[in-house]
Amino acid sequence: MRAETQNAVETIRKSLALLRQRMDYDTAQHRLEEFNARVEDPTLWDDPENAQKLMRDRQALVDKIADADGIAQELDDNIELIELGEMEDDAEVVADAEAALKALQEKAAAKELEALLNGEADGNDTFLEINAGAGGTEACDWAQMLQRMYVRWAERRGYKVELQSEEPGTEAGIKSVSYKISGPNAYGWLKSESGVHRLVRISPFGKGTRETSFASVWVYPVVDDNIEIEVNPADIRIDTYRSSGAGGQHVNTTDSAVRITHAPTGIVVTSSEKSQHQNRDIAMKALKSRLYQMELDKRNAAINEAHENKGSAGWGNQIRSYVLQPYQMVKDLRTSFETSDTQGVLDGDLDGFMAATLAMDVSGKSRAEATAEE
Repeated sequence: MRAETQNAVETIRKSLALLRQRMDYDTAQHRLEEFNARVEDPTLWDDPENAQKLMRDRQALVDKIADADGIAQELDDNIELIELGEMEDDAEVVADAEAALKALQEKAAAKELEALLNGEADGNDTFLEINAGAGGTEACDWAQMLQRMYVRWAERRGYKVELQSEEPGTEAGIKSVSYKISGPNAYGWLKSESGVHRLVRISPFGKGTRETSFASVWVYPVVDDNIEIEVNPADIRIDTYRSSGAGGQHVNTTDSAVRITHAPTGIVVTSSEKSQHQNRDIAMKALKSRLYQMELDKRNAAINEAHENKGSAGWGNQIRSYVLQPYQMVKDLRTSFETSDTQGVLDGDLDGFMAATLAMDVSGKSRAEATAEE
């Protein structure tokens, strides 16, 4: 076996060992048997929400076991093929197996990284908010570009994307937008996107000058119904209003939109579906999720630091720069991960940035340390 191939084999074995360790592989089958026993309980669906959570947790464990076992089996099969091909002097069989090992190495690395999504709320659905910052019309247009980028990223992963509220810009773009994004580990992947995003480009609005625009992104997990978050009714103000827009299916024509303000924290959440009752429910869930995120931040120094450093959407607070002129580059200022494929990023290719930030968080580096190493 060639040295390069042997290195690939060792790398896969290391990834597999870490993957098994993080999922506690030794007890996984026992935990699956417990899940199966609970699934057979005839009273399970008396509580549909808890039943759905149980089924999701069970499926997640099934998938993890299948991933680990599949990688192990594929590794053994290709090693065997290489040894057989070398014994029979069949270069084609060896080449095919080596190519398969290279692909498996990438797959194992991706699964190892995904296994790092084991935070308290990483598996939850998530809320995503985008707000235009400094830069006027340019910033509103930039916020809309980010809106498109994140929707495309979510759709690529097969996530469900639900618009919660949207406020259009005065001349172009959007002032703000809020989504609920549902899917496996939605919060775990998107949480690294919270912060200020900076755009440098030639203005598309007839100025012909190079402009810098800012927009802030805020990500927080959807709170499971079995997590109790107390909200004192005396601490909130509920306002109804008529949402505005340029037209389309999301526009309200009645005063049904709801805005909830939480006085102690200053948190404001909105929802603008057709039903005022539905909007109250959506907005309260969003408020509880925000409050839960604040509690998570207190217990997670790295996330807390990132949110504290987020600041206003302007100079000095950005986590990522998107430069379209005079050159093409997107660079994350926390990890130094960068790419010249700006169009790919704006079309939703964000996995590299998210993976780099996740790996940095696991390594224990702070944002300040990562920035100092640039």
